[in-house]
Amino acid sequence: MYVGIDVGTSVVKAAAFDGEGRQLAVESRPVELSLRGGFVEQDMAEVYDAVVDVLGKLTARVPEPVELAGLTGQGDGVWLVDREGRPVRPAISWMDGRAHELLDQWLADGTFETVFRRTGGAMFPGSPGPLLAWLDRYDPKALDAAAAAVYCKDMVFQRLTGAARASTDVSDASMPFMDPRTRTYDNRVVELLGLTRRRRLLPPVGDPITTGEVQEGLPAGTRISNGPYDLPACALGAGVTEPGDGLLIVGTCLAALVATTELDLSGEPAGLYISTDRHGHRLRAMPAMVGTAALDWVLSTTGVTHAEVDALLASTAPGAHGVRVLPYFAPSGERAPFVEPRLRAELSGVSLETTKADLVRATCEGIGYAARHCLEAAGLTGALAVCGGGTRSPAWMQLLADVLGRPLRIVEGEVGARGAVLAAADRYGVSLDAGVWTEPTAIVEPDPGRSAYYSTGFREHVERLDVARGRAGR
Repeated sequence: MYVGIDVGTSVVKAAAFDGEGRQLAVESRPVELSLRGGFVEQDMAEVYDAVVDVLGKLTARVPEPVELAGLTGQGDGVWLVDREGRPVRPAISWMDGRAHELLDQWLADGTFETVFRRTGGAMFPGSPGPLLAWLDRYDPKALDAAAAAVYCKDMVFQRLTGAARASTDVSDASMPFMDPRTRTYDNRVVELLGLTRRRRLLPPVGDPITTGEVQEGLPAGTRISNGPYDLPACALGAGVTEPGDGLLIVGTCLAALVATTELDLSGEPAGLYISTDRHGHRLRAMPAMVGTAALDWVLSTTGVTHAEVDALLASTAPGAHGVRVLPYFAPSGERAPFVEPRLRAELSGVSLETTKADLVRATCEGIGYAARHCLEAAGLTGALAVCGGGTRSPAWMQLLADVLGRPLRIVEGEVGARGAVLAAADRYGVSLDAGVWTEPTAIVEPDPGRSAYYSTGFREHVERLDVARGRAGR
């Protein structure tokens, strides 16, 4: 069997697949996030222990030989480790907002745009550049004690394999220090962010992805590869490799990815270009902060369960009786398809006659408009695959197809873990039929009438958003 490991923000998962890509079993374990005053951190020991735990449970359930394993996980943030890969301080999550003042400064003085024009990456508060600069200013002893500033999967890989030193891959390194043309760190960007004396902390980039042998969690000697991180891993797992084709991940964050061979560093700085193991092939990524977390907040606030969502969506018409939601609930603002750290959610058109169904539909519509905004900015021209927790709601997927005005290739299961296995197989020269492994489980067609309605709604959404961005930027 083949094992994919996906170290997510709130859940760690391990999935077993057979040679035809059929998912045999999944084991998962939640991990905690510490949220306080805009600081979002994780206990690295808890995350690593969860990885070992789910691997042990998975191999106990499916006691077959493990051909190879692929590793993926959440991107961005800062995971400071010592030479053995052990934590120097708690990991800082990609959701963290502590560095927003530094980002505000860089937005004002042109540093933000200069970095984007060099790397294709639009920094946001939870990306490594701002976080390392914040640590250098407010917690320099942590940087002094660290051997490397890595990403989530890199810490796990070093611990699982006992590697002598930390490393990362081109996907994680893409934000914000790597030149996408040379696939090496741009020292001028390091200098612009005031991090020259911390340059030693940037880990070597495995190009192609680094491999090793597992010492813990799986049978000793199991071959494993490190990467790509979760967004490009999901693109692989959904079969999104041809230029113009895209993927929408409806998860905690809403990530829009479009495969491309182009590199356009003009236009409004937003999103990033994620380098892949295929030289010259990239993913134009618009990973928004908005996502299922916005709907979860509305459900929790209104006392609605996830099981009720489909019925509520069916009970109210498109437009939600005039209720509109700009679904930017994240405490760190928004990062794609624009960067505005101070943007916050807005609800309008609400009255005493507004129902829970109206609020739920308006939120789902707002998230759909945000997805359309991201996909258009990323340059979608081909087929669109969709994965993530949101796919469990058929009514929401129909609404999303209507808002986007295009068919959705629904890909269910552990798509990131699947992509990690495909990446490992390619790295080791193991022949797997990617077409079979990435077959969609369903295709949802848009309704022409509702799509026409939502085209007008999308234009109105963008107009309201422009006004909200103007207020936030004051």
